[in-house]
Amino acid sequence: MAHKGIHFNISERKVLLRLFDVFSVLAIIYFLGKTFKFDYFIFTKENWVWTFVLIMYIWIFGTIFEIYDLQKSSKMESTLGNIILTASVTVLFYFLTPFFTPTLPDNRLQIVYFYLAIIIALFVWRLAYINFIASPRFYKKVLLVGETSNIQSIIDAFNASDPNYKIIGFVNCELESEKKASFNRVKEYSPKEMLQVITEENVSEIVIASYQVESITPEIYKDLMHLLESGFSIREYTQVYEDMVQRVPVQFVGKDFYKYFPFSRSNQNKMYLFFQRFFDILISIMGILVGVLLLPFIYVGNLVANRGALFHIQERVGKNGEIFRMIKFRTMVEDAEKNGAVWAQKNDWRITRFGKFLRHSRLDEFPQFINILKGDMSLIGPRPERPCFVKELSQTLPFYETRHIIKPGLTGWAQVNTRYGASIDDSLLKLQYDLYYIKHRSFILDVNVIIKTLSTMIFFRGQ
Repeated sequence: MAHKGIHFNISERKVLLRLFDVFSVLAIIYFLGKTFKFDYFIFTKENWVWTFVLIMYIWIFGTIFEIYDLQKSSKMESTLGNIILTASVTVLFYFLTPFFTPTLPDNRLQIVYFYLAIIIALFVWRLAYINFIASPRFYKKVLLVGETSNIQSIIDAFNASDPNYKIIGFVNCELESEKKASFNRVKEYSPKEMLQVITEENVSEIVIASYQVESITPEIYKDLMHLLESGFSIREYTQVYEDMVQRVPVQFVGKDFYKYFPFSRSNQNKMYLFFQRFFDILISIMGILVGVLLLPFIYVGNLVANRGALFHIQERVGKNGEIFRMIKFRTMVEDAEKNGAVWAQKNDWRITRFGKFLRHSRLDEFPQFINILKGDMSLIGPRPERPCFVKELSQTLPFYETRHIIKPGLTGWAQVNTRYGASIDDSLLKLQYDLYYIKHRSFILDVNVIIKTLSTMIFFRGQ
């Protein structure tokens, strides 16, 4: 049996990042207070609220500015700018909430010390994280066992999700395979080499990626049983896929689909649904009020750059397949679909210059708060699609109609994790995220979606 190296899972690394962000910031502030004449932030039992608010701000704005994104956190060039943004907004909000934070010091230079202390603390800890925790010494080495037809999509999904999860090879179960294959430098091994590879490569986990149970030969089954009885980690690939990439792999789901869809109890939980509707009404009223304030500016922009109707109304498919009329600010030229419905594409010629701004900033979605107030939509859920596209996609993609068991949303898990749906492949990716949301729906996941939506708006990722 190979000696298992130390590895931090995705959830463990995210916890480490959050905890040591706070620890490093508080440590350097404590050091400043003890070493220099820094008395803006003093640790006492009476002032525990100061510390709590600072921690909350770091975590909230750190999430919004994506310093807890594992892909970006593993590279300093992609996380440094986000650290500065997080520190800047944290300090700004900290000064703007004087009832819960210290009053501004007479010596304004202490504000600069406070700001620089947070940046330096986050920078030093992230530098240590990149050089130690995110380094190859903590990679989790994995061996896939399955058919070659599944290998490439699994490798791509895992590599995009977790930079520390390294697939070092795969064991081909296809009996009729004549020659070895190679996928992104992932080497193929024969079933007879499996135990040897585990020892030589220090593999710590096997992932079974077999769509057909019959492909697991008695010899492979015997070796897997031996490993399992020795305490070796063996997992099924759809479980690993869902845990890592946070979407349901519908393309791998077969006739035993019922195994993959134990939907969240929140879908039927009266308390959850009550509070969801309560916040839908509250936030939609606030959204409509903000939209009214923005309306004169959008009207002028539309008058100058769009030259046509301000609003655009389309039929969309809602909960249980019911059709409703969704309203939004117009972003395309008039008569954009005079020849029939067409998928919107990136850099679509039909989108006006002002329409691009509205889409990137998500301001074109503001009128949909009216749909939320009416009950056609919810704040969070799968994006409503047009009936013609639903008909097409439901014939192509398995379980597509399952999206309609809950209300569509203004934003959603798919919207904050993937690009605009402009093809069948994009729709498949969105469907995976939508089903994950329906399956794991909860207050915590909803808060996560809202925070990620703010990131999408701030970084202008709308399309």
